[in-house]
This record gives sequence, structure tokens and C-alpha cells, in this order.
Amino acid sequence: MSTEPTPVDFWFDPVCPWAWLASRWLLEVERIRPVRARWHVMSLSVLNEDKEVPDEYRQMLGDAWRPVRLAIAAEQRFGNDVLGPLYTALGTRFHLKNDRSDAAIKDALAEVGLPEDLMGAMDTPDYDEAVRRSHHDGMDRVGQEVGTPVISVEGISFFGPVVSPAPKGEEAGKLWDGVLLVAGTDGFFELKRSRTRDPIFD
Repeated sequence: MSTEPTPVDFWFDPVCPWAWLASRWLLEVERIRPVRARWHVMSLSVLNEDKEVPDEYRQMLGDAWRPVRLAIAAEQRFGNDVLGPLYTALGTRFHLKNDRSDAAIKDALAEVGLPEDLMGAMDTPDYDEAVRRSHHDGMDRVGQEVGTPVISVEGISFFGPVVSPAPKGEEAGKLWDGVLLVAGTDGFFELKRSRTRDPIFD
């Protein structure tokens, strides 16, 4: 008997390497488990706007408004289904090629068949309210003391997983099984340890 795939909501900021790794894990899970990812925008710029952060990070946060505005503009014009392919196209350039230039973003739009005029959304505050709504839709589920990514499954939401590198094959499936296990445990809130490696993209 066939069953409908379990929807998994995933909030990402395109510039976050940890969200990128977790998103590649979730796409791997889609191949081997009956799940379906639904993608949503969150913003490290919004998350950290009232926090004391180093000047270099503050500069990055200013620049990080641009791709989330772009993503929201694309979603508004073409529907939620465009977010997954657009995120993959942007993230491949941002994280695997270390290229966040406008030319790279233009190439990402072309790759997924989106019009170049979406580039105009990146430098206008017209989309900021929608960015904030999407951001808070995810963050309000988990609290403001965490970051990206956020995942939500069957009414339970978590920050994470934070993984490096992204597991593949059955290892990805096992991690998903663990997420489902803790999501189904009443009163479970947190497991954590310090990160001992940088993001590994492979």
C-alpha cells in the first residue's frame, strides 16, 4: 500500500554553509525515505540585527539581505516550488564555487529558468516584510536563541541538524530516522556538542 510522503519544512538562509549542508542531507533523504522537502526562507540578517557581532560579520549580514530578497521575490511570482531549485543553484555557486557575485546569481536564475529581472529585488526593501514573515514563521517554532537551518516535521520543529559533511546513502537515512525518533518523544528539546570541524563540501 502506497503512502503519501511526509512533508518536511526547511528554513534556510542561502549564505549559511551549515544550512547548505543540512539541505543536501535532506535531499539525500528524499531519495531513500518517503519524505518531501518544502523550502522556506529565513534570514541571518534579521536574526542578528539586534545582536552584538564582529564588524566583519555585520558586513556579511548587510550583504546577506540580497539573496533572501531574491528568493522571496521568486517565491511570490512563481510559487513555493521554485525555492528548492533556486536554492540549489545559488548554493552551488555560493558554497562550492565561493562566488556570490551578481554574475553568479544571474547564472543561477538562468539555470532554473527564472527571469533576470528578479535581480532588481535584491536591492530594494520592498520584500523585507515578507522576508521577516517567512523568517519568523520558522524561528517562532524553535526560539530566537538558535540559527539556521530549522526543520519542522509532524508538528515538531528543531534547529539543525548541523552536520559536516552531509551524510549520504543509508547514513543520511539513519540520521533522518533519528530525527523522527526525537520528534516523536514528548518533552525532548536538545542534544548538542561543540563543532570540531569546518563545513566540508563534497
